[in-house]
Amino acid sequence: MRWIIRGLGLIVLVALLAAGALLLIPSKRVAQLAERQFEAATGRAMTLSGDVRPTIWPRLAVRTGAVVIANADWSKQGPMLAAKGLEIGLDPVALLQGKVKISKVEVLSPRILLERRRDGTGNWLFAPPGGTAPAPAGSTDKAPAVQGAAGGIGAFSLDNGEIKNGTITWIDHATGQTIALSKIDASLAIPSFTGPATLSMSAEANGKPLTLSGTLGAFGAFMAGKVVASDLKARIAGSKLAFKGDIGTNPVAAQGHLTADLVDPAALAAILGTAVPDLPRGLGRKTIALDGDVTLAPEGSMHLRAGKLTLDGNHLKLAADVTFPKGRPLVKAQVEAGALDLSGLTGGAAAPAGEAAAKAKGGWSTAPIDASGLDAADAQLSLSADSINLGVAKLGRTRVQIKLDHGKAVVDLRQMAAYGGDMTGQLVVNGRGGLSVATDLTAKGVALRPLLTDLAQYKRLDAKADLSLKLRAAGNSQAALARSLAGSGRFSFGKGELQGLDLVGMLRTLNLNYVGEGAKTIFDAITASFTIDKGVLSNDDLTLTAPLLSAAGKGTVNIGARTLGYTVTPTALSKADGTGGVKVPLLITGPWAKPSFGLDVNALAGSKIDAAKQRLQDQAKQELGKQLGVTPQAGQSPQDALRKKLEDQAKKGLLNLLK
Repeated sequence: MRWIIRGLGLIVLVALLAAGALLLIPSKRVAQLAERQFEAATGRAMTLSGDVRPTIWPRLAVRTGAVVIANADWSKQGPMLAAKGLEIGLDPVALLQGKVKISKVEVLSPRILLERRRDGTGNWLFAPPGGTAPAPAGSTDKAPAVQGAAGGIGAFSLDNGEIKNGTITWIDHATGQTIALSKIDASLAIPSFTGPATLSMSAEANGKPLTLSGTLGAFGAFMAGKVVASDLKARIAGSKLAFKGDIGTNPVAAQGHLTADLVDPAALAAILGTAVPDLPRGLGRKTIALDGDVTLAPEGSMHLRAGKLTLDGNHLKLAADVTFPKGRPLVKAQVEAGALDLSGLTGGAAAPAGEAAAKAKGGWSTAPIDASGLDAADAQLSLSADSINLGVAKLGRTRVQIKLDHGKAVVDLRQMAAYGGDMTGQLVVNGRGGLSVATDLTAKGVALRPLLTDLAQYKRLDAKADLSLKLRAAGNSQAALARSLAGSGRFSFGKGELQGLDLVGMLRTLNLNYVGEGAKTIFDAITASFTIDKGVLSNDDLTLTAPLLSAAGKGTVNIGARTLGYTVTPTALSKADGTGGVKVPLLITGPWAKPSFGLDVNALAGSKIDAAKQRLQDQAKQELGKQLGVTPQAGQSPQDALRKKLEDQAKKGLLNLLK
């Protein structure tokens, strides 16, 4: 019984102490003190409305009604903070000593507005009445000292500050960017005003989870806009960022080491309220990863050194600078790559269903080529790569200079190994108001079979070639580009073979069956020049030389329709000096993937008639010689032989007269 009485007495004592504590808590005094000190320190009015009441559970504290903190006088967006209420935790030991020491501040359902005006000034930079206003971005004036260290906020400490179920809206009037965060739960610990602060936060951005954690090396200096050491980590919708270095807010500036792993960059940009183009596959459509030393200068320029950049499956080493000389991003970079896959620029791989169907029918793809990414920024790039896959063509060791200006890319080829040879020249891709391309190329020693296989699935010609091209085309698909192709060029092939066609066999037998698998024509050289208009290549000076024949060619190649209409006239040589040959004109028509071969009947009939006439004349002359007893000598016509015989007989008669 004695212990029961003692226990009840203890409970009564605790209740009395709690009641006494409630009486000791100066609720209104705490609220008024908070209002006065906040306005004195910041120059902003803080209004605590509703009941202000003390609590002892779960902590000794004061709870308020609605809270409003005024915005900067230049803002037109409403209050900087509006919350359902505050809970201000008190140190009970200090309270028993007659002092008010705040140990915790909890903000309930706050709506926080952060703004930056065009000159870079943030609404979070405070100045006390009569104090110095925060200097705008770019100003050389130092931030005001505390009262001096945090833009007018007096030194304080906070064991724990919390935000529950809040929202933050960021508005940047310089860039037009707006970011909204909701469902914010955050905590901030400031053991010492001049020491480090620890922050952790979870929120949602457009329904996607976001977390932020890290430390600031000197809280007071950071609040004053000065640059301080930091270690920050963020995660949003599967993307991760980490920064360790120095960071400041007035003006915004940073220098340190950055790592970023961005998944689905387009979706991430939409979440953050920024506009990012639909990047091609291979250039960051799915993944962008960055590791390097970065600098964000006060004027807004960005600089990267010792950078390692991953764009989907492409891995690059680079140094880069991003400036905004005319309000548009200008990227200057030096890039080194191993195997670089740019097939996404031409739709050359992972073709959509429409493109696959077009290829299955033997035509060019009609799938749209999206060139909008060319207008995302201006650029001056120096690129070197061990190899480049363009989808429609594959390149070896490459060194190029690239200039990108308002959607127009000019590529100067300084070195390009391609298909066993070398190429130099210039390529222009213009995405302004549609897609157009132009090229001026010179190639030497290029292997034709793999090149034509990649470009047009044509595998019949195998040789090394020297080539010069000037071409232009316009259209938003491969089919449109092929139909609009125009220009001119010249080529010369060395020793090689034309597969699927045996011209020598055809000439020897006048049989068109010398085509197909296993048939081929071996040649020593082929030369030709050509012009192209509206996707149709025209040529009239093709010359082929081979051990047993020569050939001339002329006709058209419809690149847009992928068809041939060409005549090759081979001559089988019977003598070393090229005389005595047999000519058989050969027509090559139909789709170039499966062409048809036939004899030019009209030309062949004409040659047979001429040959028949000559045979009749020769027979008549021989018969006349027999009747007159004349036998022509080698290389001598029957007429000359007869004349010679008459002259000889006349001479003999004259001599007989003189005897």
